[in-house]
Amino acid sequence: MTVTYTFDVFCTLDGFGSYDSNGDWGGYWGKQGPEFLDRRLAQFSEEQRLVIGANTFREFVHFLGPGSAESPMTDPISTRMKAMPTTVVSSTLRGPLDWPDATLESGDAVEVVARLKKESAVPLRSHGSLQLNRALMAAGLVDRVQVTIFPVISGRTGTDPIFQDAADFDLELLESRTLDGRTQELIYRPTLHA
Repeated sequence: MTVTYTFDVFCTLDGFGSYDSNGDWGGYWGKQGPEFLDRRLAQFSEEQRLVIGANTFREFVHFLGPGSAESPMTDPISTRMKAMPTTVVSSTLRGPLDWPDATLESGDAVEVVARLKKESAVPLRSHGSLQLNRALMAAGLVDRVQVTIFPVISGRTGTDPIFQDAADFDLELLESRTLDGRTQELIYRPTLHA
């Protein structure tokens, strides 16, 4: 029996996962509210393993600080993410990683995650890691795609289109909710389009 793997990603209405240096949006595009923050903390408080790629790991270290340092971000969500058991899949990073409870796995991401799904005692969740998760989706290893759409369009400053160059998928809607009257959380089961 394998555990559930959730690809968790934030984006704008026009599908961008981030913004460039000309954007002045701030974290969560400045649209976080109490319902969203409570929901995120509850999701990350569940027992699970975080799976991320090298680029997302580098961003986490940049924004949250290395494991041996006090985090510059003291919000409960960032604190929880930093404390979670984490697998970093990378062929470019070298260990040991300066991150609490992190394991570095080199090699083919599809093989690594397929093994983790069989061996893990807890569900797997990946936040961001777009390239990694597009490959895992194409290999049929992603059980849920959780897309949180913030109420902005970042046509001029948007970067990192979340599904650029992805395969084609049919999506079965499993859950949907509106947070703070404006942010949409959609959870789908993806199936490769035949």
